[in-house]
Amino acid sequence: MKILLSVFVFSLFTFTPLVSSAGPGDSCHFHGSKPAAEATIIQCANQRKAALVKGGKLDKSWADVKQASIAYIDGKKGKEWRVVFANPRAPEQTKTNLYMFFTPPGNFIAANHTGQ
Repeated sequence: MKILLSVFVFSLFTFTPLVSSAGPGDSCHFHGSKPAAEATIIQCANQRKAALVKGGKLDKSWADVKQASIAYIDGKKGKEWRVVFANPRAPEQTKTNLYMFFTPPGNFIAANHTGQ
């Protein structure tokens, strides 16, 4: 019995740091089906935009751009959040709008410049 208890305590302390250490990008992962508040979606959209700029997927001119609009729309698979960022300083004039889509609870779906 002592051995079993020792193994349990050892594994508890060994694996706890792996479970409890969430990265900064993990704060916008939600469960359930209750629609999130607009403020939560805007915060998650700003985090996602910052990650895209940092990763080189978006030009650095997008870094300080605030959201232009937010709407709860009928998407392809039901209701979803759409956040639009408008950047008149974007390097490509055909890509001055950035659309981000989130599930009702706030999980990221996609980002594009077409709005589709």
